[in-house]
Amino acid sequence: MSTVLDANSYSQNGSQNQCTHEIPPRSGAAFFLKKGERLTVIDPNGVQVSDLLAFNAHDVHEVISNGRTLDYASKLFLTTGDPLYSNRSNVLLRIVEDTCGRHDFLLTPCSKDTFRIIYGDKEPHHGCFGNLSKALQDYGITEDMIPVAFNCFMNVVVDGKSGEFTVEPPTSKAGDHVDFVAEMDLIIGMTACSALQSNGGSFKPIHYRIS
Repeated sequence: MSTVLDANSYSQNGSQNQCTHEIPPRSGAAFFLKKGERLTVIDPNGVQVSDLLAFNAHDVHEVISNGRTLDYASKLFLTTGDPLYSNRSNVLLRIVEDTCGRHDFLLTPCSKDTFRIIYGDKEPHHGCFGNLSKALQDYGITEDMIPVAFNCFMNVVVDGKSGEFTVEPPTSKAGDHVDFVAEMDLIIGMTACSALQSNGGSFKPIHYRIS
């Protein structure tokens, strides 16, 4: 992970520049996000997915839940105004701004097994699952504790009659972003996704800011 100064980004009071952090292609990062802080996830080049996980910083067994979130929202595609719930039905994050409007909360982080089973790779990459596992291990989070991620910018098209789905290139353009506000102290895990199909056939970085 690298950090660059973004001259076009300002703190909430507009008085100083913020740092934009870069997650290089096919890698991951983990960090604390305090209650009330705003996390901005940016697709700097367009057509790139970022898997996002959130854990209660004071009890990592409380974790983001796609099942509870989609159940309470009564819809598959979440955007501005929608809360992301935990496995204990508490709101972890709330989407407060979204310039893309298309994300996925159905599919699990890609892994070496994804590439082996779906793509037939003989020497599979460890994928987002491996990157999240590595990034989160210092916080006491093990592989078996990693749930389905909120896949920022991922474009999963679902057939309403058959239930079949396809993974299409993201609709995100260069500079598109989705902003979350933390409703409790959190540990965040994020990636620049490692699956070619999810990212329109190429691997690119993801940026993020905390304000």
